[in-house]
Amino acid sequence: MMLRYAFKTVRARKAGFLGAFLALMCAAALITACGTLLETGLRGTIRTERYAATPVVVSADQNVHQTTVKHKKGKTKVKHKAKPIAERAWLPADLGSTLAATPGVARVVPELTFLAEPLISGGTAADRPAHGHAWESAALTPYRLTEGTAPRAVTDVVVDRALAERARLAPGDRLTVQSTQAPRTYRVTGIAVPGTDVRHQTSLFFSAAEARRLAAHPDKVTAFGLIPEAGTDPGRLKQDVAAALRGTGAQVSIGDARGPVEFLDAAAARVKLVSMGGAMGGTSLLVAVLVVVGTFALSVQQRRRELALLRAVAATSGQIRTLLGREALIVGAAAGTVGALVGIPLGGLLHDRFVALGAVPATLEHTVGFVPPLAAVAASLLGAWAAARIASRRVARIRPAEALSEARVERTRPAWGRVLAGLLLLAGGAVLVALLSVLHTEPASTPVTFLAVVVLSTSVALLGPLLVRAAALLLAAPLRLTGPGGRLATANLRGNAARMASVVTPLTLLIGMTCTVLFVQPTLGDAARAQAREGVRADWVVGSPGPGVPAAAARQLRTGGDVVTEVVRTTVRVGLDKYAAQGVTPAGITRTWDPDVTAGSLDRLSERTVAVSELAADHLDLTPGSTLQLTLGDGTPATLTVAAVYAKGLGFGDLTLAHDLVARHVDNPLSSSLLVSTHRTQTQLATTLREFPGVEVLSPAAADSLQAERQQANAEVNFLAMALVLAFTAIAVVNTLAMAVSERVREFALLRLAGATRRQVLGMLRTETVSVLLIATALGSAVALAVLTAFSVGMTGRAAPAVTPLTYVAVVAGAGLLALVATALPGRVALRVRAVTVATAQE
Repeated sequence: MMLRYAFKTVRARKAGFLGAFLALMCAAALITACGTLLETGLRGTIRTERYAATPVVVSADQNVHQTTVKHKKGKTKVKHKAKPIAERAWLPADLGSTLAATPGVARVVPELTFLAEPLISGGTAADRPAHGHAWESAALTPYRLTEGTAPRAVTDVVVDRALAERARLAPGDRLTVQSTQAPRTYRVTGIAVPGTDVRHQTSLFFSAAEARRLAAHPDKVTAFGLIPEAGTDPGRLKQDVAAALRGTGAQVSIGDARGPVEFLDAAAARVKLVSMGGAMGGTSLLVAVLVVVGTFALSVQQRRRELALLRAVAATSGQIRTLLGREALIVGAAAGTVGALVGIPLGGLLHDRFVALGAVPATLEHTVGFVPPLAAVAASLLGAWAAARIASRRVARIRPAEALSEARVERTRPAWGRVLAGLLLLAGGAVLVALLSVLHTEPASTPVTFLAVVVLSTSVALLGPLLVRAAALLLAAPLRLTGPGGRLATANLRGNAARMASVVTPLTLLIGMTCTVLFVQPTLGDAARAQAREGVRADWVVGSPGPGVPAAAARQLRTGGDVVTEVVRTTVRVGLDKYAAQGVTPAGITRTWDPDVTAGSLDRLSERTVAVSELAADHLDLTPGSTLQLTLGDGTPATLTVAAVYAKGLGFGDLTLAHDLVARHVDNPLSSSLLVSTHRTQTQLATTLREFPGVEVLSPAAADSLQAERQQANAEVNFLAMALVLAFTAIAVVNTLAMAVSERVREFALLRLAGATRRQVLGMLRTETVSVLLIATALGSAVALAVLTAFSVGMTGRAAPAVTPLTYVAVVAGAGLLALVATALPGRVALRVRAVTVATAQE
């Protein structure tokens, strides 16, 4: 019977349930979109292109491993963990003979993959990543010549047809290529066409000798492609090859597993997307719970007279809870289904934007399964039911007579349980803020940052009636000066604090979350740039918009007493922990670079030593003279002695090694920049470097400006990651305000009948909205300021969040505009109906 009555109630009160439906639908869409990103990271397909014609691929292990053994209560637990390395690991070339001797292998094709960027008139000719290979590995795709001949001389190159068409190349043309060495001009001897669709890379093929020189890894290969004998099963061959290579650390891949071997960036993006999708999904879920509970509370509050009458005619508490719960399940099922269907294309759009911004490679295909939509529908059902139970706890618990008496008059005091929960959450938020001030790494601090905002906003929601009444006392005098509308607004703030609090909550969340999202990255980025500006002593900085500055450019600049410091960047692991690292030229380093050394000396920096930041030194318990064991970018282990400890780790990375050591173990050994200490002018330096296409000589200030632009581009990824949450919160603000105003149609009619003009009623609404906005701005700003300050202390060591006044004003103005529009439109609609008609109508 209750289910039938619930269906009738939902059908009869469609407008009343519309707000809850919208909130749940947006929440389901948000959860589905984030879930598809998470699923893409977990099982998204990375299709092979280069290895399409080779069923079995042998490659090096791309992980660093750690095994821990624990003895507890007579039991031994062995845990094995693996983390990916940052660069490509290489295989010994002599493994080819072992593979050739394996039964079932008809042919072994060694593969070399290295940086090879084609340049046209100083610019990049390719619009996608370009790699060089030896011509002998063309069979792995396969590539076949359609024009010209294979490369034989060290100055020959074969290009793929896509590049030939874009750059208008033909056999006999000249093409300059920036590879791992100085740029060289090659003669195009042929144009090759792949036997399969190759959309995500450009391939250039060199002679075997030139490919080995450019790969810069003597006696090593990127991978081996195995062509099996006729009739040999690839799965069986994989087992035989793995057995033959046991103990070498080599990995054998077949089928879809070949894609991650080819596209290392896509394989690494899996982890990033899982982290990003999980963080977005978790934050979205918390925000959705807060918004949905608030929306249902307002919906139940609007029906308090109806529910009180049901209690008065002998409906039990259990029946009321059952009725509201089933109504919520009906709305939740409909909203969850629609939201899940909307969330699937929304997740696709989000993935496409991440690809466009370079955060996720296009080779990691967006994957949509049944789990995210089902999880969204389940979350909608559970959230709606829980929200209805929470919102109905008061009306279902009190006696029927009390329920009827409370139907028209709001309680003067909120329930003690609500106040206690609010205080506990406020204390929890304070703990999170305190924790945030001692977290020094971005992966650790970012989730805590947004969790703290949500927890503090939830405490505001619970303590909202008390906060609104306190604010009404402070605003009473100014509001009285605005006339009758101001006095009515003051009375409403005091007498309907719970209703006003339900509006304050989403506005507080919107302002607090938006300010945190917008200012958290600039806080970190500005501090890092400030350290970099203070630490660069060079007169000039040489950079390149392309893949980097070749070592030959640095050698050419080193004349007389000039000092040139080459800087190459990578990521290393100490144990399983990841650290940003850089390689710098030790000779004359103190003339171009000052990281604020606090212990030891940079004079001792060499290929056998390392300088570490204070953060890394504290975390790893290092001092000058300590031994540090680490894994370089390509998986090569190294044992180094600590030469110095420096303070400016945020601007220069946690570890600084010798340039030559790092350059030998990265995919791109070109320098990200050259720091030059010289008496020569910018023009003289540019003239010296004229044979290096695209290389620019910049002042340190100009280089800093370029870094700011790159920082802004990186920040866009984080803004996009939270954009859906902010959009959902903005919709919740509009939804809640519209619901709150539409409930007051009878109140407006009575005011009209008492002599208030339409203009005065609208003026009262505007005054209330401005008052609510002021309260929400104060609370949201306080939440954001506390969180951002703690983040700044933890990450930069200073309580100096980077808040741009104009951006902050824009956030508050945007929230105010939303609030005013969401209030004015329903208010005007409500005032169109004749006051007598509304006042005499049945409720």
